[in-house]
Amino acid sequence: MTDRIDIREAGAEALDEMMLTMNDAFDPGFGEAWTASQSLSMLSLPGVWLSLARYDGEAAGFALNRIAVDEVELLLLAVRPAHRRLGIGLRLIEQTSRIAREQQASKIHLEVRHNNPALQLYVNAGFMLIGRRSGYYRGRDGAVYDALTLSCAL
Repeated sequence: MTDRIDIREAGAEALDEMMLTMNDAFDPGFGEAWTASQSLSMLSLPGVWLSLARYDGEAAGFALNRIAVDEVELLLLAVRPAHRRLGIGLRLIEQTSRIAREQQASKIHLEVRHNNPALQLYVNAGFMLIGRRSGYYRGRDGAVYDALTLSCAL
């Protein structure tokens, strides 16, 4: 099935595709999706890169990353619901890892809501829990959620 997945690097020219995926992938109840202006602003910064995933030519997912010194932060990873459980998220993490190693990074960090189903993907990809921020996220309904900080050595 992986031969149906195509991953390529992109920039601001791919904002529409990124936003299509973002708006489809993130549950609006948690308010985690970024706006187009937030995304464009991040894409303009040095050390930031965007990996886009397509499945059979259709927008399927993305990973937005940034490097600072020798550590990479996986800022956002999104896979559209219709394309989940096809290996796209793992392939995006592998792409992030490959580029991070090319840039001499030693670790990848990310932060995830404690009840996000993607947590299992990160654990399966080799990320380890290194911290917790109690009550960091607030849902649109006022409920609070812990943020988990994960790290993966390269």
